[in-house]
Amino acid sequence: MLPGPLDPEVGAVLDAIPRLDLRDLQRARTERIHLARAGQAGWQPPEGVEISERQVPAGSRPRVRVVTPTLAPSHPTDPTDHPTRPALVWLHGGGHVMGTVWQDDPRLCRWALDTGAVVVAVDWRWAPEHPYPAALDDACAALRWCLAGADDLDIDPARVVVAGASSGGGLAAGAALRCRDEGDPPLRAQVLIYPMLDDRGDTPSARTCTDPRVWNDESNSRAWAAYLSGWSRPIPGYAAPARASDLTGLPPTWLATGALDLFRDEDLEYAARLLAAGVPTELHVYAGAVHGFDLFAPNAGVSVRFRAELDAAMRAALTADTGWASLR
Repeated sequence: MLPGPLDPEVGAVLDAIPRLDLRDLQRARTERIHLARAGQAGWQPPEGVEISERQVPAGSRPRVRVVTPTLAPSHPTDPTDHPTRPALVWLHGGGHVMGTVWQDDPRLCRWALDTGAVVVAVDWRWAPEHPYPAALDDACAALRWCLAGADDLDIDPARVVVAGASSGGGLAAGAALRCRDEGDPPLRAQVLIYPMLDDRGDTPSARTCTDPRVWNDESNSRAWAAYLSGWSRPIPGYAAPARASDLTGLPPTWLATGALDLFRDEDLEYAARLLAAGVPTELHVYAGAVHGFDLFAPNAGVSVRFRAELDAAMRAALTADTGWASLR
């Protein structure tokens, strides 16, 4: 069951996607890696970017995958004003229990070329082997590395954006909260793509999303149990940002979710609370779209529109000098 009518173009490919079963986590991880590789079959990094692997030298010392542009960006910021470059810290999805640091290479390369930003993708640690706060520690270590200039990457600490999808979106939101509370320099923006924010699973969209073809209530419950294993209550807002009591002082936010996503209601509520807290926020809800719709149905009209609007948001966050109040 889904919480509404499915977009026909998305529905046309949904049955072809292998069903996710977190009861056998190792098998699920392997299947998702194969699916990610199949999605990148024939793809090569474009001319104008270099991809390297590094280890952050502080904090939890996570591994990161760095995409560095070597050509002039499509939408540059005046180099006389900004001799250094903006940075995007990216957190991939995977329900806190799977996913790879390279799975988003095509769009990370696109953003690097488009904006001239250095993109730092974090190889955060999986639960349950490494439960909360391990992945969040990895995210914060990478963010703080960029906010400190990231060694030889020529990053402008005033133009650091954090972004992520699904559980990566939840990690991005949690990292923004923690960096705010611990006195780190302010982030330029946060970009949250159908973020995983609430462990309680008690919203209408969470309760009614039982369709086995998509990220559903059972998958969500198992993933949160793995991430929070061993953590005594109360669950902190850094782990599940929907629980955070104070959203003031967070960076300007762009948030997108699908109208049929299990996370729809928690995402809508988070956006509303950001607005109420005075945070410049832009919310996009995509009709007929389930969780991850743009990944398995990239040619659907709703995915094409989402991708264009996401790219515009990244461009505004990483190249505009106006504070990003309108996200345009």
